[in-house]
Amino acid sequence: LPVPCMHCEHAPCEMGCPVNATVHGPEGLNQMVYNRCIGTRTCASYCPYKVRRFNWFDWTGDDPPLLQAQRNPNVTVRGRGVMEKCTYCVQRISEARIDARMGDRPIASQTLQTACQQTCPTQAIVFGDLSRADSGLHYQRETRRHYALLEELNTRPRTTYLAALEDGLPQAPSDETPEGRSDG
Repeated sequence: LPVPCMHCEHAPCEMGCPVNATVHGPEGLNQMVYNRCIGTRTCASYCPYKVRRFNWFDWTGDDPPLLQAQRNPNVTVRGRGVMEKCTYCVQRISEARIDARMGDRPIASQTLQTACQQTCPTQAIVFGDLSRADSGLHYQRETRRHYALLEELNTRPRTTYLAALEDGLPQAPSDETPEGRSDG
């Protein structure tokens, strides 16, 4: 299944980068410094989730200056030859932080939405502050349905999931193969 960057607290990709282009930010996000990346692809080989992609093509190199001026200035256009991953829309996080600081108030969870959260028709993606006990995210992390992908690797991913509901009861992941026997 395609998954976004897990933003691990113990991220193996950070250890693998020879130029320190993958760093752990103060808010707990696994950040990518694109102008420092030299494209060695070691972060991709160290990542157990395989969420990084190498940018082979220069998609915007031949665009006329008028078209380039129409692009969103908040999004960094990365050149050819760097690794790419989900950044949880760090520009939106920064904008919400600045607005909250100017208004002398905490960041309201409903004002901050990532692009994937904004466009999800089922509202299945929730983004917020885990340290606030009044947030819906805090409640969801405490339910029995909560789980992390490849939890046994102890990467402590920040991106986690809720198990599917069937007839109102949480369904545990099955260890059974389609034939009904275990592969253990």
